[in-house]
Amino acid sequence: MTSLAQLRRTALSLPGTAERSTGSGTKSFTVRDKRFASLGKDDYVQLHLPTADADEVLAAHPTAEPLTRGATHIGVRLPIGDINGQQLNHWVRRAWLAHAPGRLAAQAQTADTAAAGEVGDLPRAIGNPATRALANVGITTLAQVAEMSEAELLAMHGVGPKAVRLLGEALGAAGHRPKG
Repeated sequence: MTSLAQLRRTALSLPGTAERSTGSGTKSFTVRDKRFASLGKDDYVQLHLPTADADEVLAAHPTAEPLTRGATHIGVRLPIGDINGQQLNHWVRRAWLAHAPGRLAAQAQTADTAAAGEVGDLPRAIGNPATRALANVGITTLAQVAEMSEAELLAMHGVGPKAVRLLGEALGAAGHRPKG
């Protein structure tokens, strides 16, 4: 079952995202102060999507409802339990892309096609998922990796213990000292 934890993990994996809580118990996720997703106490997820994306969600999920501000459609809302995790990840990312500043959105879209061994001096051995995760947040060099702690790296979706070990070895070979 999809939950707030899944929504939080997905939203916070996107660059520039902040989480906010309201007095009414709503958790909202913003990029540069623009809300793109939220979850209320009623367990309905709200996704601020462009019209074409919102129409696609409405067609695919019978329990989805249009999300409006006055007479203007701004997205969809649906019970979080009615959407699987993979679909939620996709639509949260689409909502984020619609609200992220152009440079940040372009960086994230470029990261989608990043391949191991083809991004800066990141080692090929870390694999495509770790390479894309790092590129998604603008990290393309070992010098930038050296500024991150092991915990920060492991918190990134796509960067696992093996990638962290390989990055540590590459940092050592390149003469960089990893952050404590």
